[in-house]
Amino acid sequence: MQIGMMGLGRMGANMVRRLMRDGHECVVYDINPASVAALVTDGASGAASMEEFVGKLAKPR
Repeated sequence: MQIGMMGLGRMGANMVRRLMRDGHECVVYDINPASVAALVTDGASGAASMEEFVGKLAKPR
C-alpha cells in the first residue's frame, strides 16, 4: 500500500519508519528538507514541494 505523510517531526517520522518496516511504500513531505532527506535514506520517496508530493501519489489519492 502506498501512503503519503506530511509532517515529519518525531511522531510523523517514526510512523513512516514503522509503515516502511511493515512493507508499505511511503511518500513524504515536510517544510524542513533535512527531515525528508533522513527518511529518503531509510527508503521513503521524498518530495520537495506540495505539488511534487501529490504528483508522486498513485491515483486514486
